[in-house]
Amino acid sequence: MHWARRRPANERLIVRKSYTKTIVCFANSRKPSGRCIAGREVTGKRFGDWVRPVSGRLTREISLEERQYKDGGEPNLLDIIAIEMKGREPRQHQQENHLVDTDWFWVRKGKMGWPDIQEGVEDPRGPLWLNGYSSSYGLNDRVPVSSADQFTRSLYLIRPTQLNMVVGLEGGGYYPTRRRVRAHFNLFRSSYVFVVTDPQIESDFFAKDNGKYPIAEAILCVSLTESCGEYAYKLVAAVITPKHTH
Repeated sequence: MHWARRRPANERLIVRKSYTKTIVCFANSRKPSGRCIAGREVTGKRFGDWVRPVSGRLTREISLEERQYKDGGEPNLLDIIAIEMKGREPRQHQQENHLVDTDWFWVRKGKMGWPDIQEGVEDPRGPLWLNGYSSSYGLNDRVPVSSADQFTRSLYLIRPTQLNMVVGLEGGGYYPTRRRVRAHFNLFRSSYVFVVTDPQIESDFFAKDNGKYPIAEAILCVSLTESCGEYAYKLVAAVITPKHTH
């Protein structure tokens, strides 16, 4: 492993007290001041636990500098990435969090293909966390904070059916109007409408007219956010299609 230190070290021998997590990137989701990166540990083509690298800031987002490779590049979906961590930082239902060691660049070790990730698709065998609570424009897209504490995970990799991306205006009245991309899909006899926070998908669909656009084949990374007021919200953090392997 060719680790590169971000800042010059005065000592001749660097003793790292951190540890390495090697993940395949299943989410590179936007946050107001950075990104939410998440993936599953990988050994060869075997998938392990979910890992969400987080910063020490209150909002936990990963900045551009923190997620860089030595050559200045940054992670893409399906990259295999080695990341130095300082320790586990679980918070509420987000038990997958690990605090990044910002003294070290991230290391890209390769990339997975579409066939490789099929084994990573999960079956929740029921609702995505808890159904029955919806925002104004969503469907089954939030969980009361009082109920979220029962969950010990906040990430799934799923294969939806009847997936459509819907672009439209939201807000008005007391709130500013804005365009949003939402994913409409079915899973395990339930229907969902989640906000999409995948930057590439947002860019692609904001360039189109408002409307509904079917996607024939995709895998979604869905995430349950930290508490926001009375609720934690369900998001589509990534829309992964066969084109990501090209």
